[in-house]
Formats: sequence, structure tokens, C-alpha cells
Amino acid sequence: MSVVGALLAGVTGLNANSNALGMISDNIVNVNTVGYKATRARFSTLVTEASSSAQFSPGGVQSGPQTLVDQQGLLQSSDSATDLAIVGSGFFVVGTSNAPGNTSAVQFTRAGSFTPDADGFLKNAAGLFLRGVPIDPQGNIPNNLGDLSVFQAINVSGLTGTAKATTSISLRANLQASQTPNPLIASYDPTNSTFNMASGTGLNPDFIRTIPIIDSQGGTRSLTLGFLKTATPNQWDVEVYVPSPSNFTLVPPHVDGQVAVGTLAFNQDGTVDLTTTSAELKNPINISWTDGAAPSTISFDWGTDKKADGFTQFNSLSTLLSSTVDGAVFGNVSGVKIDDGGKVTALFDNGLITDVFQLPIVTFQNPNGLIRKNGNAFVQSPESGTFNIQIPGTGGAGRISPSNLEGSTVDLGTEFTQLITTQRAFSAATRIITTADEMLDELNRVKR
Repeated sequence: MSVVGALLAGVTGLNANSNALGMISDNIVNVNTVGYKATRARFSTLVTEASSSAQFSPGGVQSGPQTLVDQQGLLQSSDSATDLAIVGSGFFVVGTSNAPGNTSAVQFTRAGSFTPDADGFLKNAAGLFLRGVPIDPQGNIPNNLGDLSVFQAINVSGLTGTAKATTSISLRANLQASQTPNPLIASYDPTNSTFNMASGTGLNPDFIRTIPIIDSQGGTRSLTLGFLKTATPNQWDVEVYVPSPSNFTLVPPHVDGQVAVGTLAFNQDGTVDLTTTSAELKNPINISWTDGAAPSTISFDWGTDKKADGFTQFNSLSTLLSSTVDGAVFGNVSGVKIDDGGKVTALFDNGLITDVFQLPIVTFQNPNGLIRKNGNAFVQSPESGTFNIQIPGTGGAGRISPSNLEGSTVDLGTEFTQLITTQRAFSAATRIITTADEMLDELNRVKR
């Protein structure tokens, strides 16, 4: 039996080293594959039950693959904003299909060379679609991140253009402290067209400025601010009005397109006094448009109480120093940006920036136990354990490095060394078979 056992042991050596050669070859040809994880041959002995201290029966050897999925490859810089690498543990969620909710198509990969296809979906070099969780218009991420059915294939060209209505106006201006009150200031009445500023036929403002605003449909409109120095020191009458009052609903007691009326007060040191300033000026103003646009709700920032960071009253010419008005007209998507926290942001040509997707990172207790699939991807197995979905940088998940790719973990020096030793081991196994064959031939000749 020992001669036959030696012959069979040699055969197992051929098989084991042939398998090892296949793994080494696969590593070498994937030296430039993005995110590739090298596979190592692990040899183990085969022991027959007949083996004992008095008798030995050769069993041979077997080899099995071990993919070192948990090894981090070197980062390689890229010019593409949609090329992604993971620094640390975890995988991107990808799918073989771009159909939403298709959990059977879900796989996991670290190959982050994503580029838009003809339909705008982000795919890597293996044709796998990058998946993420949609962010709602308020910027909220769904709470059910553990449900793979909420993941969607990310489409960067299917994002629609948008406009943003003005909600905030911040002004820096100075009103001249030595301004002489209008001789008719005693007759000023904001509800009387003959003695207000908004009508255009009443009292002329001491200072007036028109501010452009954006409605919900991206249309440009105007708000005018008029200021009159009162007979009371450190106080100015203010009217905020729409120059063309025919396209919005006037709310009494306002007249002549007014949307806010009140008194703006200052302290003795020239800083704004918000305590004494009229509440109507400090509260958001509401404008109900009648031509199809949604109502506008706009807050005015007059500055910080007792500070000179907004409106001031110093003895220099009245002037508008700066104005900051949010909102934007309709714009088209001009590009996307992905940050290290996994947020996919759409960039519009009107200057708007909107978060549209969240890219989670999936981690496993034993990533080396994952099952390999085509395209440098993996699926869950009993050995890997169940997956955990995390926001990048939390819960042990790695962070995303945009405009970078993770290189292959293959070391060519190591692979060529293993190639030589495997070839030598294969040759030695053939020598075992040759020798055992010669011994069996000798036995056959004894019989003759």
C-alpha cells in the first residue's frame, strides 16, 4: 500500500500545486485591477485513518484559496470626481441591475472606478451600478438604512433643474445721523397714499433702495425699502413694498404694495436697537403672489442688537454697503460632487448646491469569508456574517476618499517568488510519481 499511497500522494501534490499556480496567475494578471484583493493558496495535509505509530499511510496534500479581502490597497489619485476609494473597512453597495428595490441584484465591492453610462447611471469597470439612499428635499436621510430595498442606482444626469425662492435678506447699510427730517414728517401716514412713501406721490424717502428677490418659479421680482428720518431722535420710519402691486394680494391696513411697515431704531452709539424696532420689521414678511408662484416668506436681517454689523446710524452719507439675498433662478445640473462622508451633491449652473444621495458603507465581521463574484465583487456567506450598513466614518466603517482609486493588493515580487516555488513543488511531485512508477515496475518484474 505504501508505494500506491506514495503514487496517490504525488497526484495530490500535482493537483494542489496546480491550484496554487492558478491563484498566482490570477493575482499577476490582476495587478492593475482597481480594488482587487490578492488570493493566497493555503496548503493542508491529508491524513488517512490507517496512519498509526506503527504504520504510515501517505495521504497527500490539498490546497484551498484564501482571499485577503481585509487588506487595504494603496490609493491612486484620479481626475474624476466619481472615482471613489474606501480608506478603512467596508464596501460600496452595487447591483447588477439599475432597477430600484431589486435586492437580489445587490453585491459589494471596493472597486470604485465609477463613471456615468449612456443613461447617466454610475457604473464601475465591471458594469456594476453604484447604489445609495435618496436624500429628501429637506436634506434628511431615511432612518431605515438597514433595508437594502430603499437603495437606488445613482443617476447623475437624471437630476432635474431647480430654482430656489428667496427666504432671507441680509443688509449692511448706514443711515445718516445728521439727516434733517422732512418738513412734512408730522403728516406722515403709511396708510394714506398722500403721505406715505410707497405710493410714489407722497413723501419722498430720505433713503431708498430696491432689492431683487427670486420667487418659487425662479422669476425675478423686486422689493423696495424706503426710509424717512422721524422727529424722534434715532428713529426712522420704514416701508417695505412691491413696486408693481398688481400681482400679489395686499393685506390691509397696508396700501400701495406695502408688505411691511414700522420704525427702525438706533442706540446713541449708532448701533441698531432691535428692542425698540417694530416687530413687523423683525418678523418674516409674507407675500402671496397671484400669478402662479407660491407665496414668499422672507426674513430681514437688520443686524445684531447693539452691534454695528448690519444697519447703523453714523454721521456719514446714507448708503447701502452690501446685501446678501438667497435664492436662485432655474438652473441645470452642471456636475456632481461626493464628499468623504458619502454625500452625493448636485451642482447647478445657477449656483445652487443640493444633497441628493447618501452612500453608505457596508461592513462584515469576517470580510475574508465573503464569496467572490465576477467583476471584483462579493456576496454575503455564512462565514462572513451578516452585513452592517453604516454612514462612512461611523460604526467602524471607513471613510470615502473622492477622486482616488484603491489599487490592487498584489505584490509582483511575492507572486513571482511563489511562482518559482510552486513550479519546483510541482516538479518534485512529478518525481514522486515517476519514482513510485519505477518501484511498481520492479514489483511486476519480480512476478515474472
